[in-house]
Amino acid sequence: MGEKKLVNQNKPSFMLVDGMALLFRAYFATAVTGQFMINSKGIPTNGVYGFVKHFLTAVSTFNPSHVAVCWDMGSKTFRTDMYDGYKANRPDAPVELIPQFDLVKEMVEAFDVPNIGLAGYEADDCIGTIAKGVGGDASVRILTGDQDILQLIDDHITVALLQKGYGNYLVHTKDTFFEAKGIHPRQMIDLKAFMGDSSDNYPGVKGIGEKTALKLLQQYEHIEGVLANLELLTKGQRQKIEQDLEMLHLSRQLAEIKCDVPIQYDMNKSFFQFNRDKVMSKFEEIEFRGLHRFLDIKEYA
Repeated sequence: MGEKKLVNQNKPSFMLVDGMALLFRAYFATAVTGQFMINSKGIPTNGVYGFVKHFLTAVSTFNPSHVAVCWDMGSKTFRTDMYDGYKANRPDAPVELIPQFDLVKEMVEAFDVPNIGLAGYEADDCIGTIAKGVGGDASVRILTGDQDILQLIDDHITVALLQKGYGNYLVHTKDTFFEAKGIHPRQMIDLKAFMGDSSDNYPGVKGIGEKTALKLLQQYEHIEGVLANLELLTKGQRQKIEQDLEMLHLSRQLAEIKCDVPIQYDMNKSFFQFNRDKVMSKFEEIEFRGLHRFLDIKEYA
């Protein structure tokens, strides 16, 4: 492992994984054709199998020195306390996915990678807290399929968005994000506040979509800037904003990832080094075949 260690001597590279994003993506990719991979114990394993493939492919691609996986811990959070409708449009998890929530965490543990989550908060909040808490001590890469996370990008934090298939990522840095959107990552929060989020089920300002919201933020920087210049907006825009002022402020609170969640974590415990025999034994227990070839990525403990 000599050469790889040298690469990381100056600054650790810390990969934070949005566990649910990988698990759901993996589950639905195969569930659609009924491939639940039910093992001899009667447990469906397709989501966990795909999760492991996504996880190991990303580790191989980005070669992090440290890794942790963050999880949602149930649907009740401070956001649902704030707004009843938050994510209320989400259907219950499919019955074949339910036993895989615990199984996937066991699989992560087999790699000696920390599982992190806190009741009342979403995985995004844990990711944000850790990523910002690390500061400049490490370069952080967040692996997810969720664009909400893009608001966290800064000089030390990049985001790899999962694309179709395995090993395909859209990687955003501060510069590429600005090139793509014409706003800065932090302005994503106010963008979501104006346009709302149909997948999280909050409306923002009715009648203001992404195009108008981007234009307003490019011109006036943030919500306060827009509100201070209402008289300069078109009559239609002004009316829409005044009518939905309360929801605009609430939507901003819902959209903002909390970066001060009271979680205990130690980056040293995230040093990525796994024991091949331990992982293979877990593969055998779950009855996974064909994944061993993905393990040739690091030296092992």
